[in-house]
Amino acid sequence: MTASNINDRVQKHRATLRASGLRPIQIWVPDTRRPGFSDEIKRQCEIVAAADNADHDLQELMDTALLDVDDEWES
Repeated sequence: MTASNINDRVQKHRATLRASGLRPIQIWVPDTRRPGFSDEIKRQCEIVAAADNADHDLQELMDTALLDVDDEWES
C-alpha cells in the first residue's frame, strides 16, 4: 500500500468525521515516562492527603452537600 493511498483513506475518514459534526483537537498530557514523574505524583498526593486530613470542617461541609445532592436525586 502506498503512502498516497493511506493519505487518501485518512482524508476520507477525517472528512466523514467532520461531516458528522466532529472536529479534531490536540490534547497534551503529562509524560508518565519522564524521569521524576512518579516522585512528583507522590509529592502532590501527599499534599492533597494532608489537606484532606487537616480540614475536618471542609470535609463535613462536602459530606453534607453530597447528602443533599443524593436526596434530590432520590426524590
